[in-house]
Amino acid sequence: MGSGGIFELAWANDQVIARVRDPVPNSHPTPVLPDLSGVERPELESLLHRRGHARFRARQIFNWIYRRGATRVEEMTNLPRELRATLASEFTFATPAVTSRERSTDGTEKFLLQLSDGRRIEAVFIPDTPAQTFCISTQVGCAMACAFCLTGKMGLVRNLTAGEIVAQVRVLAGALSLRDRSFNVVLMGMGEPLHNYDETMKALRILADEHGIALPPRRVTLSTVGLPPALERLAREPIMPNLAISLHAPTDDLRGALVPINRKYGIGEIIDACRRFPLKKRARITFEYVLLAGVNDRPEDARQLAKLLPGIKSKVNLIPLNPAAGIPFDRPSDGAIDRFAKTLSDLGLTVSVRKSRGRDIRAACGQLIVEGERRSPAQQLASVLSDE
Repeated sequence: MGSGGIFELAWANDQVIARVRDPVPNSHPTPVLPDLSGVERPELESLLHRRGHARFRARQIFNWIYRRGATRVEEMTNLPRELRATLASEFTFATPAVTSRERSTDGTEKFLLQLSDGRRIEAVFIPDTPAQTFCISTQVGCAMACAFCLTGKMGLVRNLTAGEIVAQVRVLAGALSLRDRSFNVVLMGMGEPLHNYDETMKALRILADEHGIALPPRRVTLSTVGLPPALERLAREPIMPNLAISLHAPTDDLRGALVPINRKYGIGEIIDACRRFPLKKRARITFEYVLLAGVNDRPEDARQLAKLLPGIKSKVNLIPLNPAAGIPFDRPSDGAIDRFAKTLSDLGLTVSVRKSRGRDIRAACGQLIVEGERRSPAQQLASVLSDE
């Protein structure tokens, strides 16, 4: 699951699967030298030990990177000069550059970040939710092609490395002066986290390390369209984030039209994986449901949704569509939203309606897109095949 796959082309043309075994060439950049910000501490200890340096230096390096905000090896002044020279010559230490920063009228901020290869991603800061929350990306673009999501219109350019995922937290924490404050992280930005499984989970382990940011898994939420093989792997992870399943429809026919990967993994398979998913005592799985006017917002849709969830400790998060140019759907009326929520509540479900944040700067759910990107080889190939 971690290095890409065939998901982004599987539903576009039945013959593409046979012709394109790896539709994401160079799915994430492989640097000649290891990236300090993408190395787990035990691994860094081993790398340093093999180079003749004490293992405890890895803890000092983590402290500099994640607690003190160092962006250059030269800043790590309590390290021996010889070690700093080793780090500078045998490792990279990349930090994305903030190329733009927009602030919404509601306080939400959107960051456009440029990676070392020139690709760009977006990350969002949402204040007072009730905690401070960072919404970060796991891919450049997305392969899932959900019909109501602008990010999906980019296609998948490439996966992010663990270091690039973690770096978004480093950059936002520094820019917002939050290194010494508690905050939440949601993997709800650009990309499907479980489509980049290995690098995403490595990033979560780095974020949780006690000598770094020490971000508890309970403060992390992973949002996914639901890839059952990856959910089975996630269920066995020692670090377990909160789980949010982007369902968006109560039937396979409708979900297949809105979320094309549903043609490979149907609702029944996803729900079965959720029933088996281990949850802590007070934890619940969140089922996210984007409401589209006249499409999936009827009380009957709500009743069908409720029939899917018995036996699962869950809550439903309703997300009224954030309209945008190029998205062929409308936001439901407030009355339709209220009726849908009340129908679910009357049937015994816990329901919330997400308040859209950052809509005026296109930072709300489903609105993240980087325009003007160079198209990857996979995108170019997909375009050629779709024209045949």
